[in-house]
Amino acid sequence: MNAPAKEKIIVALDVPNRTQAEAVLDDLAGTALWCKIGMQLFTSEGPAIVATAKERGFRVFLDLKFHDIPNTVASGARSAAALGVDMLTIHLCGGPEMIRGAVEAAPGVCVLGVTVLTSSTAETLAAVGIPHTPEAWVPTLAQLGGECGIGGIVCSPLEIAAVRQAIGPAPKIVTPGVRPTGADMGDQKRVLTPAAAIATGADYLVIGRPILAAASRREAFEAIATELAGGSSL
Repeated sequence: MNAPAKEKIIVALDVPNRTQAEAVLDDLAGTALWCKIGMQLFTSEGPAIVATAKERGFRVFLDLKFHDIPNTVASGARSAAALGVDMLTIHLCGGPEMIRGAVEAAPGVCVLGVTVLTSSTAETLAAVGIPHTPEAWVPTLAQLGGECGIGGIVCSPLEIAAVRQAIGPAPKIVTPGVRPTGADMGDQKRVLTPAAAIATGADYLVIGRPILAAASRREAFEAIATELAGGSSL
Protein backbone atom coordinates (compact mmCIF):
# COMPACT_ATOMS: atom_id res chain seq x y z
CA MET A 1 0.00 0.00 0.00
CA ASN A 2 1.21 3.52 -0.81
CA ALA A 3 -0.11 4.91 2.47
CA PRO A 4 -0.64 3.43 5.91
CA ALA A 5 -3.97 1.64 6.17
CA LYS A 6 -5.33 4.08 8.72
CA GLU A 7 -4.95 6.94 6.25
CA LYS A 8 -7.46 5.23 3.99
CA ILE A 9 -10.27 5.11 6.57
CA ILE A 10 -12.62 8.09 6.95
CA VAL A 11 -14.73 7.75 10.09
CA ALA A 12 -18.26 9.02 9.49
CA LEU A 13 -19.42 11.20 12.39
CA ASP A 14 -23.05 10.29 11.74
CA VAL A 15 -24.22 11.45 15.17
CA PRO A 16 -26.76 14.12 16.11
CA ASN A 17 -24.81 16.52 18.29
CA ARG A 18 -21.50 17.89 19.51
CA THR A 19 -21.45 15.78 22.69
CA GLN A 20 -21.61 12.52 20.77
CA ALA A 21 -19.23 13.77 18.08
CA GLU A 22 -16.62 14.78 20.67
CA ALA A 23 -16.92 11.36 22.31
CA VAL A 24 -16.11 9.67 19.01
CA LEU A 25 -13.27 12.08 18.22
CA ASP A 26 -11.76 11.61 21.67
CA ASP A 27 -11.99 7.82 21.37
CA LEU A 28 -10.16 7.86 18.05
CA ALA A 29 -7.74 10.77 18.44
CA GLY A 30 -4.20 9.68 17.68
CA THR A 31 -5.44 6.60 15.82
CA ALA A 32 -7.80 7.76 13.08
CA LEU A 33 -6.69 10.58 10.78
CA TRP A 34 -9.92 11.42 8.93
CA CYS A 35 -13.48 12.17 9.94
CA LYS A 36 -16.56 12.92 7.86
CA ILE A 37 -19.00 15.60 8.94
CA GLY A 38 -22.31 15.21 7.20
CA MET A 39 -25.68 16.86 6.98
CA GLN A 40 -27.06 15.82 10.37
CA LEU A 41 -24.13 16.96 12.49
CA PHE A 42 -23.36 20.11 10.49
CA THR A 43 -27.00 21.23 10.60
CA SER A 44 -27.09 20.65 14.35
CA GLU A 45 -23.78 22.23 15.29
CA GLY A 46 -22.74 24.47 12.40
CA PRO A 47 -19.23 25.37 11.24
CA ALA A 48 -17.82 25.19 14.78
CA ILE A 49 -17.88 21.40 14.63
CA VAL A 50 -15.31 21.53 11.82
CA ALA A 51 -13.00 23.53 14.09
CA THR A 52 -13.58 21.01 16.87
CA ALA A 53 -12.38 18.16 14.67
CA LYS A 54 -9.43 20.13 13.32
CA GLU A 55 -8.33 21.09 16.84
CA ARG A 56 -8.11 17.37 17.67
CA GLY A 57 -5.85 16.78 14.70
CA PHE A 58 -8.35 15.30 12.25
CA ARG A 59 -8.52 15.95 8.54
CA VAL A 60 -12.11 16.85 7.70
CA PHE A 61 -14.29 15.55 4.88
CA LEU A 62 -17.34 17.86 4.74
CA ASP A 63 -20.10 15.82 3.15
CA LEU A 64 -22.97 18.20 2.40
CA LYS A 65 -23.43 17.14 -1.24
CA PHE A 66 -23.96 20.63 -2.66
CA HIS A 67 -26.45 20.75 -5.54
CA ASP A 68 -27.83 24.14 -6.56
CA ILE A 69 -27.33 26.82 -9.18
CA PRO A 70 -23.63 27.25 -10.07
CA ASN A 71 -23.13 30.55 -8.25
CA THR A 72 -24.66 29.23 -5.03
CA VAL A 73 -22.58 26.05 -5.09
CA ALA A 74 -19.40 28.01 -5.82
CA SER A 75 -20.16 30.29 -2.87
CA GLY A 76 -20.78 27.30 -0.62
CA ALA A 77 -17.54 25.65 -1.72
CA ARG A 78 -15.63 28.87 -1.06
CA SER A 79 -17.10 29.09 2.43
CA ALA A 80 -16.24 25.45 3.13
CA ALA A 81 -12.67 26.04 2.03
CA ALA A 82 -12.44 28.97 4.44
CA LEU A 83 -13.34 26.60 7.28
CA GLY A 84 -10.23 24.56 6.52
CA VAL A 85 -11.91 21.39 5.31
CA ASP A 86 -9.79 18.95 3.31
CA MET A 87 -12.54 17.41 1.17
CA LEU A 88 -16.09 18.40 0.27
CA THR A 89 -18.83 16.89 -1.87
CA ILE A 90 -21.03 18.11 -4.68
CA HIS A 91 -23.61 16.23 -6.77
CA LEU A 92 -22.30 15.64 -10.30
CA CYS A 93 -25.84 15.70 -11.67
CA GLY A 94 -25.70 19.48 -11.13
CA GLY A 95 -23.92 19.73 -14.48
CA PRO A 96 -20.65 21.06 -15.93
CA GLU A 97 -20.98 24.72 -14.97
CA MET A 98 -21.79 23.88 -11.38
CA ILE A 99 -18.93 21.36 -11.12
CA ARG A 100 -16.35 23.75 -12.56
CA GLY A 101 -17.59 26.55 -10.33
CA ALA A 102 -17.08 24.48 -7.19
CA VAL A 103 -13.62 23.31 -8.23
CA GLU A 104 -12.48 26.84 -9.06
CA ALA A 105 -13.92 28.27 -5.83
CA ALA A 106 -12.06 25.85 -3.55
CA PRO A 107 -8.59 25.39 -5.07
CA GLY A 108 -7.01 24.05 -1.88
CA VAL A 109 -9.73 21.47 -1.26
CA CYS A 110 -10.29 18.08 -2.88
CA VAL A 111 -13.76 18.54 -4.38
CA LEU A 112 -15.47 15.16 -4.69
CA GLY A 113 -18.27 14.45 -7.13
CA VAL A 114 -21.09 12.24 -5.88
CA THR A 115 -22.40 9.84 -8.51
CA VAL A 116 -25.24 7.57 -7.30
CA LEU A 117 -25.92 7.08 -3.60
CA THR A 118 -25.14 3.61 -2.27
CA SER A 119 -28.74 3.31 -1.06
CA SER A 120 -30.02 3.67 -4.63
CA THR A 121 -30.98 0.93 -7.06
CA ALA A 122 -32.16 0.83 -10.68
CA GLU A 123 -35.69 1.26 -9.34
CA THR A 124 -34.65 4.38 -7.45
CA LEU A 125 -33.20 5.91 -10.60
CA ALA A 126 -36.24 4.95 -12.66
CA ALA A 127 -38.51 6.66 -10.15
CA VAL A 128 -36.77 9.99 -10.88
CA GLY A 129 -36.74 9.50 -14.63
CA ILE A 130 -33.23 8.09 -15.18
CA PRO A 131 -33.53 4.99 -17.41
CA HIS A 132 -30.20 3.45 -16.40
CA THR A 133 -28.83 1.06 -13.81
CA PRO A 134 -26.37 2.48 -11.28
CA GLU A 135 -23.63 0.46 -13.00
CA ALA A 136 -24.30 2.31 -16.26
CA TRP A 137 -25.02 5.76 -14.82
CA VAL A 138 -22.14 6.06 -12.35
CA PRO A 139 -19.28 6.03 -14.91
CA THR A 140 -21.16 8.51 -17.09
CA LEU A 141 -21.34 10.99 -14.21
CA ALA A 142 -17.75 10.22 -13.22
CA GLN A 143 -16.51 10.98 -16.71
CA LEU A 144 -18.33 14.32 -16.62
CA GLY A 145 -16.65 15.11 -13.32
CA GLY A 146 -13.26 14.20 -14.68
CA GLU A 147 -13.76 16.44 -17.70
CA CYS A 148 -14.60 19.33 -15.35
CA GLY A 149 -11.50 18.96 -13.17
CA ILE A 150 -13.02 17.18 -10.19
CA GLY A 151 -10.58 16.09 -7.49
CA GLY A 152 -12.26 12.80 -6.80
CA ILE A 153 -15.34 10.66 -7.21
CA VAL A 154 -17.70 9.17 -4.64
CA CYS A 155 -19.17 5.86 -5.76
CA SER A 156 -20.19 2.47 -4.48
CA PRO A 157 -17.37 -0.09 -4.28
CA LEU A 158 -19.11 -2.10 -6.99
CA GLU A 159 -18.45 0.68 -9.54
CA ILE A 160 -14.81 1.44 -8.66
CA ALA A 161 -13.28 -0.31 -11.66
CA ALA A 162 -15.65 1.36 -14.13
CA VAL A 163 -15.07 4.77 -12.53
CA ARG A 164 -11.30 4.40 -12.70
CA GLN A 165 -11.57 3.55 -16.37
CA ALA A 166 -13.74 6.63 -16.92
CA ILE A 167 -11.60 9.17 -15.04
CA GLY A 168 -8.05 7.86 -15.36
CA PRO A 169 -5.47 7.47 -12.60
CA ALA A 170 -5.33 10.93 -11.04
CA PRO A 171 -8.66 11.68 -9.26
CA LYS A 172 -9.24 10.00 -5.92
CA ILE A 173 -12.00 7.43 -5.43
CA VAL A 174 -13.88 7.61 -2.14
CA THR A 175 -16.34 4.87 -1.38
CA PRO A 176 -19.06 4.52 1.24
CA GLY A 177 -21.04 1.29 1.29
CA VAL A 178 -18.21 -0.55 3.05
CA ARG A 179 -19.05 -3.14 5.68
CA PRO A 180 -16.68 -5.50 7.51
CA THR A 181 -17.55 -9.17 7.20
CA GLY A 182 -20.62 -9.97 9.29
CA ALA A 183 -21.65 -6.36 9.82
CA ASP A 184 -25.24 -5.17 9.44
CA MET A 185 -25.87 -3.71 5.96
CA GLY A 186 -28.31 -1.08 7.26
CA ASP A 187 -29.75 0.90 4.32
CA GLN A 188 -26.76 0.24 2.08
CA LYS A 189 -27.53 -1.76 -1.07
CA ARG A 190 -24.24 -1.93 -3.01
CA VAL A 191 -21.42 -2.91 -0.65
CA LEU A 192 -18.06 -4.68 -0.30
CA THR A 193 -15.76 -5.45 2.61
CA PRO A 194 -13.01 -2.89 3.33
CA ALA A 195 -10.21 -5.08 1.99
CA ALA A 196 -12.15 -5.90 -1.17
CA ALA A 197 -12.89 -2.20 -1.81
CA ILE A 198 -9.21 -1.23 -1.47
CA ALA A 199 -8.13 -4.17 -3.64
CA THR A 200 -10.59 -2.99 -6.29
CA GLY A 201 -9.01 0.46 -6.35
CA ALA A 202 -10.59 2.72 -3.72
CA ASP A 203 -8.33 5.40 -2.25
CA TYR A 204 -10.50 6.11 0.80
CA LEU A 205 -13.25 4.22 2.63
CA VAL A 206 -16.05 5.95 4.53
CA ILE A 207 -17.05 3.80 7.50
CA GLY A 208 -19.58 4.79 10.12
CA ARG A 209 -21.78 2.37 12.00
CA PRO A 210 -19.31 -0.55 12.26
CA ILE A 211 -17.00 1.80 14.19
CA LEU A 212 -19.48 4.08 15.94
CA ALA A 213 -21.60 1.24 17.34
CA ALA A 214 -18.67 -0.91 18.48
CA ALA A 215 -18.05 -1.58 22.18
CA SER A 216 -14.57 -0.15 21.61
CA ARG A 217 -14.40 2.27 18.70
CA ARG A 218 -10.62 2.31 18.76
CA GLU A 219 -10.42 -1.49 18.59
CA ALA A 220 -12.97 -1.59 15.76
CA PHE A 221 -10.99 1.01 13.81
CA GLU A 222 -7.71 -0.80 14.39
CA ALA A 223 -9.22 -4.14 13.34
CA ILE A 224 -10.32 -2.65 10.02
CA ALA A 225 -6.90 -1.05 9.52
CA THR A 226 -5.27 -4.41 10.22
CA GLU A 227 -7.47 -6.06 7.62
CA LEU A 228 -6.47 -3.43 5.07
CA ALA A 229 -2.80 -3.87 5.89
CA GLY A 230 -3.05 -7.59 5.15
CA GLY A 231 -3.43 -8.81 8.70
CA SER A 232 -6.14 -11.04 10.09
CA SER A 233 -9.51 -10.66 8.40
CA LEU A 234 -12.54 -9.66 10.42
